[in-house]
Amino acid sequence: MKTIGMLGGMSWESTSNYYREINQLVKAQLGGFNSAKIVMYSVNFEEIEKLQTAGEWDKTGIILSNAALSLKAAGADFLMICTNTMHKVANQVEQETGLPLLHIADATGEQLKAQGISKVGLLGTAFTMEQEFYKGRLQEKFGIEVIVPNGVQRKLVHGVIYNELVQGVLNNRSRNDFITVINDLQESGAEAVILGCTEIAMLVNQNDTKVPLFDTTEIHAQAAVDYALS
Repeated sequence: MKTIGMLGGMSWESTSNYYREINQLVKAQLGGFNSAKIVMYSVNFEEIEKLQTAGEWDKTGIILSNAALSLKAAGADFLMICTNTMHKVANQVEQETGLPLLHIADATGEQLKAQGISKVGLLGTAFTMEQEFYKGRLQEKFGIEVIVPNGVQRKLVHGVIYNELVQGVLNNRSRNDFITVINDLQESGAEAVILGCTEIAMLVNQNDTKVPLFDTTEIHAQAAVDYALS
């Protein structure tokens, strides 16, 4: 079994879900007392969030690269960044460490392609929805057309993520708002919707809508287990 290097803390709420999901998947596959071999570096999200807001992405890349080097020294065989947004600096982290990095958009794109989905809606932080590092990768590498909510809805989704979900706050009104956004994406032609922020699945899940949802935390965790056990 390979040792998984987890770059977490962005936020710790979703990282805890990653840890649980990965270990449950290993247990289900191997049985007995098996659990995943993991080393984890949990950053202080306060520092990351301020740099995100200021557009200082190079500095966030340095923080994550240094954390990843610590994971390499601790015996990690490969890396995963336990958040969608910070995959903006994924190439920088991979180059600095020389370790394989499981990209969350690649894992998601493979799942979408396997199910024959060619047009998908994307929910996430404003950075993920509006910049090209994530949706551009899905379009270029997998040929999947990506659509995002309108400006007002993007602001709402971003606000709920940062003001509620990363704080562990689950609000029914916000859940209803997200379901409305998901349904609007379907009406705009989306065949499915990516929950492209690792906290969103804390708020909405497949039981809330008939629109197929792709939970990136679950998908990324499965990819990590598959790689670790390969």
